[in-house]
Amino acid sequence: MNESEPRKPWIALGMSLVLPGFGQLYNGELNKAIWLFLAFAFLSIPGVVLVALYLPDEWMLPALVASVFVTIALWLFGMIDAWRQARKKVDYRPEPWQMSGVYLLVLILCDVLGLPLLTGFVRTHEVESFNIPSRSMEPTVLMGDVLFADKRYNCPGCKQAIRRGDIAIFTYPNDRTMLYIKRVIALPGDKVELRGQEVEINGKSLAAQVGNAGVVVETEDGRSWQVQRGASDQEGPVESLVVPPGQVFVLGDNRGASTDSRKFGTVPMQDVVGRAQQVWFSRGPEGIRWQRFGTLLLP
Repeated sequence: MNESEPRKPWIALGMSLVLPGFGQLYNGELNKAIWLFLAFAFLSIPGVVLVALYLPDEWMLPALVASVFVTIALWLFGMIDAWRQARKKVDYRPEPWQMSGVYLLVLILCDVLGLPLLTGFVRTHEVESFNIPSRSMEPTVLMGDVLFADKRYNCPGCKQAIRRGDIAIFTYPNDRTMLYIKRVIALPGDKVELRGQEVEINGKSLAAQVGNAGVVVETEDGRSWQVQRGASDQEGPVESLVVPPGQVFVLGDNRGASTDSRKFGTVPMQDVVGRAQQVWFSRGPEGIRWQRFGTLLLP
């Protein structure tokens, strides 16, 4: 018969802090430990995917807040429950499997392997969050925006192909350790002509409406977006090219402050890794931009 080993509340609390359900495992509550861990894993990671990709945009902010709240509440419940149950187990006799080696194995499988693999899968194949550090996509995407990018895009078996007007996330051709964000203007085989401020695709100007302060509405394939023209775009030689096979031509919406295909050339389609979808947080010099939360970026 196993000797009595009272459970130490501070150990149960600490283990639950490291991993939800871990303290319950220490207390011998195997079923509760499994359910707590699974609930935490699927609420914290797939829950964000559900919010970012599948819910209507007006539900994004409240659903994201609710997901974070429930995840934290679940974590705190696990810690408090582990502490309270451990205090009751003053005459506890451990199960044969309750050994330090088993605890270490569970920690490695769940915290070191399981959660990172699940997170990596979601970021690679479903959705990833990006912080925008520049003004090159204003007025559509602001510096300080934090957005969700749909990764179910431009990949083998994906239904979402690249379209003109998409805000694409892609590998920067001159430094493959960096990702850039620009708007796809032209597809393979399209003829692009840059005439100062004017952009023509296959002989048709994109400019549909000119507003104040240099803001222009461009339209293509029934999709519209705003562009901020710069003073440096006023003059310049006419540039013309045909987009090569397997490439796309990209421009920043802030034409006077963007490094794009005018400087580094066309982008291989295989380097396009995602499409900007929705802003979930935004902060600028003026503080938090509450009105940006939930802004849909699809034209």
